Amino acid sequence: MTEPLAVASESASGASSPVVVSLPTARGTLTELFESEESAILGFAIGVVGRRSVAEELVQEAFLRLHQLWDQIENPRAWLYRCVRNLAINHLRDHARETPIEEPEGPGDEHPPDVALGRLEAIGTVRMLLAELPPEDRNLIHLKYHENLKYQDISRRTGLSVGNVGYKLHHLLKGLANALRRAGIDGSLP
Repeated sequence: MTEPLAVASESASGASSPVVVSLPTARGTLTELFESEESAILGFAIGVVGRRSVAEELVQEAFLRLHQLWDQIENPRAWLYRCVRNLAINHLRDHARETPIEEPEGPGDEHPPDVALGRLEAIGTVRMLLAELPPEDRNLIHLKYHENLKYQDISRRTGLSVGNVGYKLHHLLKGLANALRRAGIDGSLP
């Protein structure tokens, strides 16, 4: 199945024009991935860099890089999160003096910039680790923590026994916690 992908490209005059790219694969197309993940990845990037315009540029850069490496990437979704995270961290490091200092918006937003950046990096790492999980494991976590379903309801939706749902969730969370510790994130962030 082949579908076109419109990617913005700048000419020498600085004007943007769409370029159509078709990438057929058994795992779907780049277009399908873009349509299903662009919004979530953009939200992730905004959370890390704090500015929508910069986040949009980072996401576009990540998709362009993925386009170049499409045949070599086994898990494009996870690769995109990792790429956007790395691009965002590089951007923040390279543009530290350009980062605007904003007043806290309300209670709970009084964290110093280094703590806020640490929290955003932790969130990004969790999203990246989740993206690397097999789809059935991601689905279990989604059902439990996004849809707030009880084990019995998850069991009915997945066909797993209630005990197996609990067992799998326990081990998934334990694995995520271990991966976060290895990444230097300990859970003591405010």
